[in-house]
Amino acid sequence: MNLSRFDPHSLRVFLLAAQHSSLTKAAQGAHLTLSAASKRVSELEKQLNCTLFIRQPRGVTLTPAGHALVEHAQQVISTINRMAADMGDYAAGLRGQVRMWANTSAVIQFLPGDLARFSSQNPAIRLSLEEKLSHEIISALTQEKIDIGIFADNIPSGQVQKSLYRFDQLVLLVPSSHALRGSPPVYFRDVLHYDFVGLSDGSSLLVRMQEAALAAEKSLRLRVQVSSFDAICRMIEAGLGIGLLPRASVRPEILGTGLHAVDLLDSWAERTLWIGVRNEHSLTPDALRLYAFLKRARHASQNNEAVPLP
Repeated sequence: MNLSRFDPHSLRVFLLAAQHSSLTKAAQGAHLTLSAASKRVSELEKQLNCTLFIRQPRGVTLTPAGHALVEHAQQVISTINRMAADMGDYAAGLRGQVRMWANTSAVIQFLPGDLARFSSQNPAIRLSLEEKLSHEIISALTQEKIDIGIFADNIPSGQVQKSLYRFDQLVLLVPSSHALRGSPPVYFRDVLHYDFVGLSDGSSLLVRMQEAALAAEKSLRLRVQVSSFDAICRMIEAGLGIGLLPRASVRPEILGTGLHAVDLLDSWAERTLWIGVRNEHSLTPDALRLYAFLKRARHASQNNEAVPLP
């Protein structure tokens, strides 16, 4: 198989045909004649030595090989698009790109404002941010897949160099009709007989809840697990359980109406978010500039000041 003969345009035609189950619509989407689109798909099948479509009078259907190729083709086209975007940034005068992963708490509460301020002062630096679980972030830092990561304090960080980024305060969220509405501060162990709404497995917040339940020698009754803070709020509003979230991550308009916050007496309810790098001395100048900026962001936000540039 000669990989150098693969044509991205043919992969795009294939994906269009797979999406619409029609070579005619694929040809229209690719601005080709039907015969040209059909020829590209046939040549692709010949190169792969696989039949990708079952041709039918009213369209095409993917074969098992075709289904397998869809995922690969999407990844190839996505990589090409990112490459084109990155090169376009350089052509437009942007100096470089900083790759950053952060956990949900940081993405929702702190990073929007911090990155907006940094970008306004550094318009030539392109920021690539992805929301990930804390253990994924530490693994990516260790493998040098990313430049900067922000993660929770209860996940082992290994050899990652880290600095304090922010503190956040966990609170118990209950629906308006719940018996705990208006309750004074409570210990987590005293509410474990209720059903809970939690994040997906692997999240640092869920790990913290599970560890606290284990320390109390009780079970955590997870009734629903979802993948976002907003989904947790909606499930709690609907009466499916109670949950823990950082106070600042809850939409202000629903606190006191759809949801009510109850403070926790547990010391672990105040969390530390760390900002980490694999090796500060190996960072590019742009990544080092962002790293230094974010390490200063906590003090600037407390004093309502602009973050000084390094």
